[in-house]
Amino acid sequence: MTSSTLRPVRIGVQIAPQHSSYTEIRDTLTTLEELGVDVAFNWDHFFPLSGDPAGTHFEGWSMLAAWAEQTTTIEFGPLVTCNTYRNPDLLADMARTVDHISAKNGAEGRLVFGIGSGWFERDYDEYGYEFGTVGQRLDALADAMPRIESRWSVLNPAPTRKIPVLIGGGGEKKTLRIVAKHADIWHSFADTETLERKLGILRGHCEEIGRDFSRIEISTGASVRAGIGNADTDALEAQHALGATLFTLGITGPGLDVAPVRDLLAWRDAKNA
Repeated sequence: MTSSTLRPVRIGVQIAPQHSSYTEIRDTLTTLEELGVDVAFNWDHFFPLSGDPAGTHFEGWSMLAAWAEQTTTIEFGPLVTCNTYRNPDLLADMARTVDHISAKNGAEGRLVFGIGSGWFERDYDEYGYEFGTVGQRLDALADAMPRIESRWSVLNPAPTRKIPVLIGGGGEKKTLRIVAKHADIWHSFADTETLERKLGILRGHCEEIGRDFSRIEISTGASVRAGIGNADTDALEAQHALGATLFTLGITGPGLDVAPVRDLLAWRDAKNA
């Protein structure tokens, strides 16, 4: 039995905070919530990742606080926040605060705490962070996760719920071991063949530390054109068969096109029927 038989399919949409006005981003988020998207993501960078490198761009966590106030049902979070941009205890406090902002009418908060080790060198160079090596950044993430979890346990008020931790990345020796120890959701950034191999590695790490592999939700990217074609559907079906249940489509400006989102939601609803 795979995790995909235990969980419903969920659809995420990552609104890239680049090449758009904030008004466009805000209105698109409203549309996504009205459509029934399960999770809205942004990202934690300081400059565009595609298109004009001098294009418009907004900071992620300030935006998430606004999203928390704006929305009422949709979950949301960063895909993903960069661990080394902030002190881990401060980051935990920020996440707890956004969690509370998003709790409406006595319900629990809706933040999904997505985190990774960081990779975009321009962010580091222009904002004065030490880039270091891949290994050093992963070691920093491994050190940060217990601090984040510990800080959540002592904050007053406490988070409204156990904030789900999404860890993004696919490093087989370090990243997936961190996932096995700390993640509620693993975002793979992988194609189907790679995903299959890395799921086996993740399962092995879970067995080594006594973690129930089935407790980790498998998340992956979705490449969908308006009007789902066979190639798109085949990829979605193949990754779902491997156990993926959270599929996230990225949209970016200029012009935030939600047409592919509608098709992806129709596929979700058919799978969950």
